[in-house]
Amino acid sequence: MPSLILILMWLLPLASASAGEKFQIPVAASARVLGYALLWVADKKGFFGREGLRVEVTVTRGTSLCLRALVAESIHAALAGNDGVIALVEKGVADLAIIAGGSKSTHMIVGKKHIKKYEDLRGATIGTSASMSGTAFLLRRVLKAKGLEYPKDYSLVNVGGSGPMLIAITSGNVAAGIVSVPLNFRARQLGLSVIGKVTDVFPNYLFSSLAVRRPWAQEHRLQIVKFLKALLKARKWLEENRDEGVTLLAEELKLKPVLARQGFDYYLDYRAWEPDLGINLDGLNAVVGVYRDRAGGRAPPIAEKYVELSYLKTALKEMGWQQ
Repeated sequence: MPSLILILMWLLPLASASAGEKFQIPVAASARVLGYALLWVADKKGFFGREGLRVEVTVTRGTSLCLRALVAESIHAALAGNDGVIALVEKGVADLAIIAGGSKSTHMIVGKKHIKKYEDLRGATIGTSASMSGTAFLLRRVLKAKGLEYPKDYSLVNVGGSGPMLIAITSGNVAAGIVSVPLNFRARQLGLSVIGKVTDVFPNYLFSSLAVRRPWAQEHRLQIVKFLKALLKARKWLEENRDEGVTLLAEELKLKPVLARQGFDYYLDYRAWEPDLGINLDGLNAVVGVYRDRAGGRAPPIAEKYVELSYLKTALKEMGWQQ
């Protein structure tokens, strides 16, 4: 809670702008990772500013804290895991809407060098970020699809994100874990095995998206559309300026250039970011399914409940990208 209070104290002064100033939109990202790169590109390359916006981006430690700030109205938009948005809506905590896609899952199952296939994980201890996290349940769904049942066939232990996960695997504390791009490439450099990808089971799993409070968004439709235009332009700029994009992201995310290049190319070549920031409903339904397992069946069978695409459609139309 103290960390949330600090964020609120820092962000609240940004919520009011005097006449003539750029409209301020405080935003939070749940992690400083490659999947959320469009926020930093739109900021650093001036796309937000040219839309008349001043966007202040704060990075939180995880989806839960990010969305708590959104519910508390200290930020106006959150780029975070979709499972967290779904959970808050289903619990009746907040009236949230997903208005644009973030990134599809780039997570891969990484193991010690002698572990080459899923069957080799039978009886193993596997690392995850937290036993009740969305990523943990996603991992369990992937392993179930590959013939491994929890907890009969393997055990789980909380390790942390991709960085701590690699340390845990190389040190022998766990046999395998779930790691996201670009650290899967680092895993290969370390001689570890990439056993498989989440996308082998869930081809379009929509891991993250941009979420807002519906009442606020309805009152600030013009600004939301401008915000989405800036993100769309950032996505296009990355496609057209790969070398500069790699340099920018390596510096912003503190990545070695070779890892930034490998990760950047992966995101673009496999369309982890959709060019139009669209919501793949099959991919979001996969998230709903994982959440339903986690919540004991408490969730509707369709993803449309959580989505509001009118802002994105307007942005695309005004840019001439969609009729």
